[in-house]
Parts: sequence; C-alpha cells; structure tokens
Amino acid sequence: MPAGGCMTCRFSRRRFLQAAIAACAAGPRVLASEQAQGWVDRRTFGPFICTSAFPLGELEGVFLELAMLESELHRTLAVPSARQTVDVFLLANQATHRAFLEQLYPHVPYRRALYVRRGGRGAVYAYQHDELPIDLRHESTHALLHATLPDVPLWLDEGLAEYFEMSEQDRAYRHPHLAALRWNVRLGMSRTVEILEERQEVGEMGSIEYRFAWSWVHFMLHGPAAAHRTLVDYLADIRRGEQVGPLSARLRAAVPNLDERMERHISSWRQA
Repeated sequence: MPAGGCMTCRFSRRRFLQAAIAACAAGPRVLASEQAQGWVDRRTFGPFICTSAFPLGELEGVFLELAMLESELHRTLAVPSARQTVDVFLLANQATHRAFLEQLYPHVPYRRALYVRRGGRGAVYAYQHDELPIDLRHESTHALLHATLPDVPLWLDEGLAEYFEMSEQDRAYRHPHLAALRWNVRLGMSRTVEILEERQEVGEMGSIEYRFAWSWVHFMLHGPAAAHRTLVDYLADIRRGEQVGPLSARLRAAVPNLDERMERHISSWRQA
C-alpha cells in the first residue's frame, strides 16, 4: 500500500524512532487527546478494541474478519496470539483524521492509516473511506506481528502486511499486485530477496519493492514447502531473540534456483 499504510514503514526508521520516543514521552497528553475526541461507538473484536467517531454497524463484518486475522497468522506463520490488545481509533473523515494525528503525533508525517506502538501496546488510526477495510487489515497485521516479534525486517514486515491486507477469499489469487508482477517478470524487472534486504529506509521502498515484497511472501506461503518452513522457522527464531541473519541465505540453502522458481511461481499462478 505505497499510497497509505504503516507509519513505521513509510519513512526513515531512525526518524520514526525519534517521533515514537516523543510520542511515548507525551503519553498522558496522547491519552487525554484520545479520550477528549467525540466518539460514538466502542466495540471489541478479538484482540482489537475499536473506538469510532461513527456507528460501527456497517463495518461489523469487517471487524469479525479482522478478529480472525490473529488465528490466520498463527495458522500460516505459527505466530502466537498477541499478549496485549490493540487499540483501533476510527475518525469520520480525512480532515478530522489529519487534525487528530497532527495533535497526537506532530512530528510524524501524515498518512491515511497509521500503526504506532506506545507503552507496550499497539494502536491503529484510520478514517472512514472506501478502502478502510484494506487499511485496517494492513495495519492490524503490523500490530499483531509486532505484538509478538521484537523486530521484523522492513521488506518482510511490508510484504506480510500487503498479503494480509486483502480479504481472506482474495489473498491468494486476486491481489492487484499479481497482474503487475507478471508484466514486471516479462520485462525482466525483478527484486531479489537480497536487494529487498538492503532497503533499510522506507524512502528506498518504491511501488516495485512493495510488489516484490508481496511476491516473495506469496511464494513462501504458496510455493515450495521448504520455503514455507524456512519462513516459519525464521520468524520463530526472531521470536526467541536469536541472531537470525538474512532470510535470503536461508531461502537459497533450502530452495535451489530460488529466483527462477519464484518468477515461475508468479507467472504460472492460477486459480484451479
């Protein structure tokens, strides 16, 4: 989601850390501002506590699906359930959302959806618009991953969020990235895992990097079983606090002809 998405992944990690430290230091002010907002609905869906400036009735199906995301991450990635709840704040429109975020996090560049971690808990901020379900799934993926993993490489964090931002029935076969990636592969455009691992700043992640981050996640989830096991083991090692090294080295050891197999996977992937 290069047009919106996670603030932890939309600009320099160093700059975000500075902004996050400032936000944590101003924790009481942030909480007071959140409490002072004119909320009209509040509901709990799984680990998500949603506070909204508009009635949530029309979004109940979206949140019921969102509540299942935790179990889906466990099923596909063996990521355990989050130990903390995640706060979700929904504003009525872009103008009030922008003003709200500028008040809470004045040093953080504005985006239409924002995930932050403060005081050991995750918080997601978004507003009502046509692509809100996508934004919620994307940012909530970040929130659930970071609730159990001390760190996730930038490209993998984004690739996973891009994958799970689609509704469950659309994830495997109907992400818009798929058609664009097939053209990229035909034209000889590619991003190896090593190239993606070099991207340490969000400014280095363009639209093609987001697409290929998604493609590598898709390959690991729907391609060779060895690639899937490598991803699951890698995340488990991160969770245990081990020195994991680059995922690329593990993938190349587990899957011969890695780049060619990923490109064939994307080119030939079709729904039966």
